Amino acid sequence: MTQNFTVSPEGYYGQFGGAHVPEALLKCTQNLAENYRRYIDDPEFQAEYRELLKDYVGRPTPLYRSEKLSSLHGCSVYLKREDLCHTGAHKINNALGQALLAKRMGAKRIVAETGAGQHGVATATACALLNLECVVYMGAEDIVRQHSNVQKMRLLGAKVEAVTEGSRTLENAVDAALRAWCDDPENIYYLLGSAVGPHPFPDMVARLQSVISEEMRAQLLRQEGRELPDYVVACIGGGSNATGSFFNFLDDLDVTLVLAEAGGKGLITGKHAASLTCGETRVLHGANTMVLTHEDELAGGPYSISAGLDYPGVGPLPAHLVDTGRAMVVPITDEQALDAAYELNRMDGILPALESAHALAALHKLDFKPTDIVILTLSGRGDKDLETYLLHADRIGIG
Repeated sequence: MTQNFTVSPEGYYGQFGGAHVPEALLKCTQNLAENYRRYIDDPEFQAEYRELLKDYVGRPTPLYRSEKLSSLHGCSVYLKREDLCHTGAHKINNALGQALLAKRMGAKRIVAETGAGQHGVATATACALLNLECVVYMGAEDIVRQHSNVQKMRLLGAKVEAVTEGSRTLENAVDAALRAWCDDPENIYYLLGSAVGPHPFPDMVARLQSVISEEMRAQLLRQEGRELPDYVVACIGGGSNATGSFFNFLDDLDVTLVLAEAGGKGLITGKHAASLTCGETRVLHGANTMVLTHEDELAGGPYSISAGLDYPGVGPLPAHLVDTGRAMVVPITDEQALDAAYELNRMDGILPALESAHALAALHKLDFKPTDIVILTLSGRGDKDLETYLLHADRIGIG
Protein backbone atom coordinates (compact mmCIF):
# COMPACT_ATOMS: atom_id res chain seq x y z
CA MET A 1 0.00 0.00 0.00
CA THR A 2 1.39 3.41 -1.01
CA GLN A 3 1.76 5.83 1.88
CA ASN A 4 0.59 9.43 1.55
CA PHE A 5 3.01 11.94 3.02
CA THR A 6 1.17 15.04 1.78
CA VAL A 7 -0.72 17.16 4.28
CA SER A 8 -4.53 17.01 4.06
CA PRO A 9 -6.62 20.18 3.56
CA GLU A 10 -7.37 20.06 7.30
CA GLY A 11 -3.68 19.92 8.15
CA TYR A 12 -3.25 16.23 8.96
CA TYR A 13 -0.51 13.75 8.19
CA GLY A 14 -2.33 10.51 8.94
CA GLN A 15 -3.56 10.87 12.52
CA PHE A 16 -1.17 13.72 13.35
CA GLY A 17 -1.65 17.46 12.90
CA GLY A 18 -4.74 19.62 12.67
CA ALA A 19 -5.53 22.93 14.34
CA HIS A 20 -6.68 22.13 17.89
CA VAL A 21 -6.89 25.72 19.12
CA PRO A 22 -9.42 28.05 20.80
CA GLU A 23 -11.92 29.88 18.58
CA ALA A 24 -9.98 33.17 18.70
CA LEU A 25 -6.80 31.45 17.59
CA LEU A 26 -8.61 29.36 14.99
CA LYS A 27 -9.48 32.54 13.09
CA CYS A 28 -5.79 33.44 13.08
CA THR A 29 -4.71 30.06 11.72
CA GLN A 30 -7.44 30.04 9.06
CA ASN A 31 -6.44 33.50 7.87
CA LEU A 32 -2.80 32.43 7.79
CA ALA A 33 -3.68 29.26 5.84
CA GLU A 34 -5.60 31.28 3.24
CA ASN A 35 -2.72 33.70 2.71
CA TYR A 36 -0.14 30.91 2.71
CA ARG A 37 -2.01 29.08 -0.06
CA ARG A 38 -2.37 32.34 -1.96
CA TYR A 39 1.31 33.25 -1.93
CA ILE A 40 3.44 30.10 -1.57
CA ASP A 41 3.36 29.25 -5.29
CA ASP A 42 2.93 32.83 -6.51
CA PRO A 43 5.71 33.50 -9.08
CA GLU A 44 6.45 36.99 -7.70
CA PHE A 45 6.71 35.70 -4.13
CA GLN A 46 8.91 32.79 -5.16
CA ALA A 47 11.17 35.01 -7.26
CA GLU A 48 11.77 37.40 -4.35
CA TYR A 49 12.26 34.52 -1.90
CA ARG A 50 14.68 32.62 -4.15
CA GLU A 51 16.70 35.74 -4.90
CA LEU A 52 17.14 36.39 -1.17
CA LEU A 53 18.12 32.75 -0.57
CA LYS A 54 20.82 33.08 -3.23
CA ASP A 55 22.20 36.57 -2.68
CA TYR A 56 21.47 37.14 1.03
CA VAL A 57 21.50 33.70 2.69
CA GLY A 58 24.24 32.27 0.48
CA ARG A 59 22.46 29.31 -1.05
CA PRO A 60 23.05 26.73 -2.29
CA THR A 61 24.96 25.56 0.75
CA PRO A 62 27.78 23.09 -0.04
CA LEU A 63 27.37 19.33 -0.04
CA TYR A 64 30.76 18.37 1.39
CA ARG A 65 32.17 14.83 1.26
CA SER A 66 34.09 14.21 4.46
CA GLU A 67 36.92 11.83 3.63
CA LYS A 68 37.61 11.18 7.31
CA LEU A 69 33.99 10.45 8.27
CA SER A 70 33.70 8.28 5.17
CA SER A 71 36.76 6.29 6.21
CA LEU A 72 35.54 6.05 9.81
CA HIS A 73 32.09 4.73 8.91
CA GLY A 74 33.04 2.67 5.85
CA CYS A 75 30.81 4.47 3.35
CA SER A 76 30.51 7.85 1.61
CA VAL A 77 29.44 10.51 4.11
CA TYR A 78 28.35 13.90 2.84
CA LEU A 79 27.60 16.88 5.06
CA LYS A 80 24.91 19.34 3.96
CA ARG A 81 26.45 22.56 5.26
CA GLU A 82 23.48 24.54 6.61
CA ASP A 83 25.93 25.88 9.19
CA LEU A 84 27.29 28.09 6.39
CA CYS A 85 24.00 29.94 5.91
CA HIS A 86 23.88 33.60 6.92
CA THR A 87 23.17 33.65 10.70
CA GLY A 88 24.76 30.20 11.06
CA ALA A 89 21.85 27.79 10.69
CA HIS A 90 19.03 26.57 8.46
CA LYS A 91 16.53 28.71 10.40
CA ILE A 92 16.99 31.69 8.07
CA ASN A 93 15.33 29.77 5.18
CA ASN A 94 12.00 29.70 7.01
CA ALA A 95 12.34 33.08 8.73
CA LEU A 96 12.82 34.94 5.45
CA GLY A 97 9.95 33.14 3.74
CA GLN A 98 7.51 33.81 6.56
CA ALA A 99 8.66 37.42 6.96
CA LEU A 100 7.94 38.00 3.27
CA LEU A 101 4.48 36.50 3.80
CA ALA A 102 3.89 38.66 6.89
CA LYS A 103 4.82 41.76 4.89
CA ARG A 104 2.25 40.87 2.24
CA MET A 105 -0.36 40.29 4.94
CA GLY A 106 0.21 43.79 6.32
CA ALA A 107 1.57 42.73 9.73
CA LYS A 108 3.00 45.52 11.87
CA ARG A 109 4.84 43.35 14.38
CA ILE A 110 6.49 39.92 14.25
CA VAL A 111 6.57 37.67 17.31
CA ALA A 112 8.66 34.53 17.47
CA GLU A 113 9.80 31.88 19.92
CA THR A 114 13.31 30.51 20.22
CA GLY A 115 15.17 27.88 22.23
CA ALA A 116 18.75 27.68 21.01
CA GLY A 117 18.46 31.24 19.79
CA GLN A 118 19.11 30.47 16.12
CA HIS A 119 15.49 31.00 15.08
CA GLY A 120 15.40 34.18 17.13
CA VAL A 121 18.51 35.50 15.41
CA ALA A 122 17.16 34.48 12.00
CA THR A 123 13.82 36.19 12.67
CA ALA A 124 15.49 39.34 14.00
CA THR A 125 17.70 39.35 10.91
CA ALA A 126 14.76 38.99 8.52
CA CYS A 127 12.87 41.73 10.36
CA ALA A 128 15.85 44.09 10.18
CA LEU A 129 16.12 43.43 6.46
CA LEU A 130 12.40 43.97 5.80
CA ASN A 131 11.90 46.80 8.33
CA LEU A 132 9.51 44.92 10.63
CA GLU A 133 9.18 45.27 14.41
CA CYS A 134 10.32 42.09 16.18
CA VAL A 135 9.65 40.56 19.61
CA VAL A 136 11.26 37.21 20.49
CA TYR A 137 10.03 35.10 23.41
CA MET A 138 12.71 32.96 25.01
CA GLY A 139 12.73 30.83 28.14
CA ALA A 140 14.73 32.34 30.98
CA GLU A 141 16.80 29.15 31.22
CA ASP A 142 17.68 29.35 27.52
CA ILE A 143 18.57 33.05 27.80
CA VAL A 144 21.32 32.06 30.24
CA ARG A 145 22.76 29.20 28.17
CA GLN A 146 22.46 31.02 24.82
CA HIS A 147 23.63 34.45 25.94
CA SER A 148 25.54 35.30 22.75
CA ASN A 149 22.47 34.78 20.57
CA VAL A 150 20.41 36.96 22.90
CA GLN A 151 22.92 39.76 22.41
CA LYS A 152 22.81 39.28 18.63
CA MET A 153 19.02 39.60 18.62
CA ARG A 154 19.19 42.81 20.61
CA LEU A 155 21.87 44.25 18.33
CA LEU A 156 19.55 43.53 15.39
CA GLY A 157 16.83 45.60 17.04
CA ALA A 158 14.64 42.82 18.41
CA LYS A 159 13.09 42.90 21.87
CA VAL A 160 13.80 39.70 23.78
CA GLU A 161 11.11 38.76 26.30
CA ALA A 162 12.16 36.34 29.05
CA VAL A 163 9.57 33.64 29.79
CA THR A 164 9.68 32.56 33.43
CA GLU A 165 6.77 30.10 33.51
CA GLY A 166 7.14 26.31 33.67
CA SER A 167 10.52 24.88 32.80
CA ARG A 168 11.50 28.29 31.33
CA THR A 169 12.53 26.70 28.02
CA LEU A 170 11.29 26.38 24.44
CA GLU A 171 7.84 24.94 25.18
CA ASN A 172 7.03 27.93 27.40
CA ALA A 173 8.32 30.37 24.77
CA VAL A 174 5.91 28.85 22.24
CA ASP A 175 3.03 29.30 24.71
CA ALA A 176 3.93 32.97 25.22
CA ALA A 177 4.18 33.70 21.49
CA LEU A 178 0.83 32.02 20.81
CA ARG A 179 -0.80 34.14 23.53
CA ALA A 180 0.61 37.34 22.05
CA TRP A 181 -0.67 36.40 18.58
CA CYS A 182 -4.11 35.58 19.94
CA ASP A 183 -4.28 38.91 21.81
CA ASP A 184 -3.66 41.10 18.72
CA PRO A 185 -4.17 39.10 15.50
CA GLU A 186 -4.83 42.22 13.40
CA ASN A 187 -1.33 43.59 13.87
CA ILE A 188 0.81 40.60 14.88
CA TYR A 189 2.23 37.80 12.76
CA TYR A 190 3.56 34.77 14.65
CA LEU A 191 6.67 33.54 12.86
CA LEU A 192 6.96 30.00 14.23
CA GLY A 193 10.40 28.50 13.79
CA SER A 194 9.83 24.75 13.78
CA ALA A 195 7.53 22.33 11.99
CA VAL A 196 5.18 22.19 14.98
CA GLY A 197 1.99 23.92 16.07
CA PRO A 198 -1.41 24.22 14.43
CA HIS A 199 -1.96 23.96 10.70
CA PRO A 200 -0.64 25.51 8.46
CA PHE A 201 2.67 25.98 10.35
CA PRO A 202 4.05 22.41 9.99
CA ASP A 203 3.40 22.37 6.24
CA MET A 204 4.61 25.94 5.75
CA VAL A 205 7.89 25.39 7.60
CA ALA A 206 8.47 22.11 5.75
CA ARG A 207 7.89 23.78 2.38
CA LEU A 208 10.17 26.71 3.16
CA GLN A 209 12.91 24.37 4.44
CA SER A 210 12.50 21.92 1.54
CA VAL A 211 15.16 23.89 -0.35
CA ILE A 212 17.64 21.79 1.68
CA SER A 213 16.63 18.46 0.12
CA GLU A 214 15.99 20.11 -3.25
CA GLU A 215 19.64 21.11 -3.33
CA MET A 216 20.77 17.72 -2.00
CA ARG A 217 19.31 15.92 -5.02
CA ALA A 218 20.86 18.28 -7.57
CA GLN A 219 24.24 18.35 -5.85
CA LEU A 220 24.45 14.58 -5.42
CA LEU A 221 23.60 14.11 -9.10
CA ARG A 222 26.53 16.31 -10.05
CA GLN A 223 28.94 14.74 -7.56
CA GLU A 224 27.94 11.07 -7.70
CA GLY A 225 25.88 10.75 -10.89
CA ARG A 226 22.74 9.85 -8.91
CA GLU A 227 20.05 11.89 -7.17
CA LEU A 228 19.21 9.50 -4.36
CA PRO A 229 21.41 8.73 -1.35
CA ASP A 230 20.93 5.58 0.66
CA TYR A 231 20.46 7.49 3.93
CA VAL A 232 19.49 11.00 4.98
CA VAL A 233 20.26 11.73 8.64
CA ALA A 234 19.04 14.74 10.64
CA CYS A 235 18.56 15.73 14.25
CA ILE A 236 15.00 16.19 15.50
CA GLY A 237 13.58 18.56 18.07
CA GLY A 238 10.46 20.09 16.62
CA GLY A 239 11.53 19.09 13.13
CA SER A 240 12.36 22.07 10.91
CA ASN A 241 15.70 20.85 9.56
CA ALA A 242 14.55 17.23 9.46
CA THR A 243 11.40 17.94 7.44
CA GLY A 244 13.41 20.15 5.10
CA SER A 245 16.08 17.47 4.68
CA PHE A 246 13.53 14.71 4.07
CA PHE A 247 10.89 16.59 2.07
CA ASN A 248 12.07 15.81 -1.46
CA PHE A 249 12.87 12.18 -0.60
CA LEU A 250 9.58 11.21 1.08
CA ASP A 251 8.27 9.21 -1.88
CA ASP A 252 11.66 7.62 -2.63
CA LEU A 253 11.26 4.56 -0.43
CA ASP A 254 14.78 3.27 -1.11
CA VAL A 255 16.14 6.28 0.83
CA THR A 256 16.31 5.50 4.56
CA LEU A 257 15.36 8.50 6.69
CA VAL A 258 17.01 8.68 10.12
CA LEU A 259 15.96 10.96 12.98
CA ALA A 260 18.41 11.53 15.85
CA GLU A 261 16.53 12.73 18.92
CA ALA A 262 17.69 13.89 22.34
CA GLY A 263 18.31 10.94 24.64
CA GLY A 264 19.61 13.35 27.28
CA LYS A 265 21.06 11.55 30.30
CA GLY A 266 19.60 8.25 29.11
CA LEU A 267 16.05 7.05 28.48
CA ILE A 268 15.84 5.14 31.76
CA THR A 269 16.59 8.32 33.73
CA GLY A 270 13.57 10.21 32.42
CA LYS A 271 15.91 13.14 31.70
CA HIS A 272 15.56 13.31 27.93
CA ALA A 273 13.49 14.80 25.10
CA ALA A 274 12.90 11.58 23.16
CA SER A 275 9.23 12.14 22.30
CA LEU A 276 9.28 9.85 19.26
CA THR A 277 10.70 6.95 21.29
CA CYS A 278 8.94 7.51 24.61
CA GLY A 279 6.03 9.83 23.86
CA GLU A 280 2.30 9.27 23.54
CA THR A 281 -0.25 10.71 21.13
CA ARG A 282 -1.49 14.00 22.57
CA VAL A 283 -2.33 17.55 21.51
CA LEU A 284 0.55 19.99 22.02
CA HIS A 285 0.58 23.60 20.86
CA GLY A 286 -2.42 23.08 18.60
CA ALA A 287 -1.46 19.82 16.87
CA ASN A 288 -2.03 16.14 17.55
CA THR A 289 1.42 14.59 17.76
CA MET A 290 3.85 12.55 19.87
CA VAL A 291 4.35 14.16 23.28
CA LEU A 292 6.26 13.38 26.45
CA THR A 293 3.78 13.21 29.32
CA HIS A 294 3.66 13.08 33.09
CA GLU A 295 1.22 10.84 34.90
CA ASP A 296 -1.23 13.75 35.02
CA GLU A 297 -1.08 13.80 31.17
CA LEU A 298 0.24 17.35 31.01
CA ALA A 299 3.02 17.96 28.51
CA GLY A 300 6.38 18.61 30.08
CA GLY A 301 9.57 17.26 31.51
CA PRO A 302 11.87 17.46 28.47
CA TYR A 303 15.61 17.73 28.95
CA SER A 304 18.56 18.03 26.60
CA ILE A 305 22.02 19.54 26.75
CA SER A 306 20.94 21.17 23.48
CA ALA A 307 18.48 24.06 23.89
CA GLY A 308 17.09 23.49 20.38
CA LEU A 309 16.08 19.90 21.17
CA ASP A 310 14.69 20.64 24.64
CA TYR A 311 11.00 20.35 23.61
CA PRO A 312 8.35 17.88 24.84
CA GLY A 313 6.92 17.06 21.42
CA VAL A 314 7.66 16.85 17.74
CA GLY A 315 6.10 18.05 14.50
CA PRO A 316 3.19 16.04 13.06
CA LEU A 317 5.04 15.13 9.84
CA PRO A 318 7.98 13.43 11.63
CA ALA A 319 5.48 11.71 13.95
CA HIS A 320 3.65 10.38 10.89
CA LEU A 321 6.89 9.24 9.24
CA VAL A 322 7.82 7.22 12.32
CA ASP A 323 4.29 5.92 12.83
CA THR A 324 4.18 4.56 9.28
CA GLY A 325 7.72 3.18 9.39
CA ARG A 326 8.97 5.64 6.77
CA ALA A 327 11.60 7.02 9.18
CA MET A 328 13.65 5.41 11.94
CA VAL A 329 14.57 7.02 15.26
CA VAL A 330 17.90 6.89 17.10
CA PRO A 331 18.02 8.39 20.63
CA ILE A 332 21.38 10.06 21.35
CA THR A 333 22.66 10.90 24.83
CA ASP A 334 24.33 14.17 25.77
CA GLU A 335 27.69 12.42 26.07
CA GLN A 336 27.39 10.75 22.67
CA ALA A 337 26.53 14.12 21.08
CA LEU A 338 29.48 15.84 22.75
CA ASP A 339 31.88 13.14 21.62
CA ALA A 340 30.60 13.31 18.02
CA ALA A 341 31.00 17.09 17.99
CA TYR A 342 34.59 16.94 19.25
CA GLU A 343 35.28 14.18 16.71
CA LEU A 344 34.14 16.28 13.74
CA ASN A 345 35.92 19.34 15.06
CA ARG A 346 39.25 17.52 15.32
CA MET A 347 38.87 15.58 12.05
CA ASP A 348 37.41 18.21 9.70
CA GLY A 349 37.83 21.51 11.53
CA ILE A 350 34.05 21.97 11.78
CA LEU A 351 32.43 22.70 15.14
CA PRO A 352 28.75 21.76 14.78
CA ALA A 353 25.82 22.99 16.82
CA LEU A 354 24.91 20.63 19.66
CA GLU A 355 21.70 19.83 17.78
CA SER A 356 23.65 18.68 14.71
CA ALA A 357 26.04 16.73 16.93
CA HIS A 358 23.15 14.37 17.75
CA ALA A 359 22.87 13.49 14.05
CA LEU A 360 26.62 12.92 13.84
CA ALA A 361 26.46 10.55 16.81
CA ALA A 362 23.71 8.55 15.09
CA LEU A 363 26.23 7.49 12.42
CA HIS A 364 27.94 5.34 15.07
CA LYS A 365 24.68 3.44 15.64
CA LEU A 366 24.00 2.53 12.01
CA ASP A 367 25.45 -0.27 9.88
CA PHE A 368 26.60 0.87 6.45
CA LYS A 369 27.78 -0.95 3.34
CA PRO A 370 30.86 0.34 1.46
CA THR A 371 28.62 1.38 -1.44
CA ASP A 372 26.23 3.41 0.72
CA ILE A 373 25.93 7.15 0.30
CA VAL A 374 24.88 9.02 3.45
CA ILE A 375 23.86 12.68 3.63
CA LEU A 376 23.82 14.26 7.07
CA THR A 377 22.45 17.75 7.62
CA LEU A 378 24.66 20.00 9.72
CA SER A 379 21.77 22.23 10.75
CA GLY A 380 23.91 24.88 12.46
CA ARG A 381 27.35 25.87 13.63
CA GLY A 382 28.65 25.50 17.15
CA ASP A 383 29.57 29.09 18.04
CA LYS A 384 26.44 29.41 20.18
CA ASP A 385 27.41 26.27 22.15
CA LEU A 386 31.05 27.16 22.72
CA GLU A 387 30.68 27.62 26.49
CA THR A 388 29.05 24.18 26.81
CA TYR A 389 31.77 22.56 24.71
CA LEU A 390 34.49 24.16 26.82
CA LEU A 391 32.74 23.12 30.02
CA HIS A 392 33.06 19.47 28.94
CA ALA A 393 36.38 19.77 27.11
CA ASP A 394 38.13 17.46 29.56
CA ARG A 395 36.65 14.69 27.38
CA ILE A 396 39.35 15.53 24.82
CA GLY A 397 42.08 16.38 27.30
CA ILE A 398 41.92 20.17 27.33
CA GLY A 399 39.78 20.72 30.43
